[in-house]
Amino acid sequence: MEISINSLKERDAEELFQFETDNRLFFEQMVPSRGEDYYRFEAFKIKHRELLAEQEEEKSKFYLIKDNSGNIVGRINLVDIDTANNIAEVGYRVGEEYGGKGIGAKALKLLLETEISVKKIKAKTTTNNIASQKVLEKNGFKQVCISGDEFEMNGQKERFIDYLLEL
Repeated sequence: MEISINSLKERDAEELFQFETDNRLFFEQMVPSRGEDYYRFEAFKIKHRELLAEQEEEKSKFYLIKDNSGNIVGRINLVDIDTANNIAEVGYRVGEEYGGKGIGAKALKLLLETEISVKKIKAKTTTNNIASQKVLEKNGFKQVCISGDEFEMNGQKERFIDYLLEL
């Protein structure tokens, strides 16, 4: 599947909210929940505008991953951009029906080909999210550490795995 990454815009709010709502249960199997408020459209719109302001201030870059038909299949973000220390953090999520098709790896590759103003990119995933670990490693990220702190998610004990890419 061919994909593109497109900068987040104000007009994306409704379609992105639908994508997040449709994939909520799937995402919450792999990452901690964003909370109930996130899934109320009025609260979501406020959060959406906050992200756009953060993007405008160049503190973060938010992208939608889209297929050839323009449908949202995921999202990928470069956040906490710290140009003074040359570091930022990447995060991404691919919708349930699009998993296992290499979309996460392709989107991360596309993101890394954009103008990135830092020399190091951090990433974090959970120990149960093997797909995310593969996406990071395929794009050159190296595992830095596995957190000693456990947390419970969906009745399972999990830990975070930290990754780093040096450009």
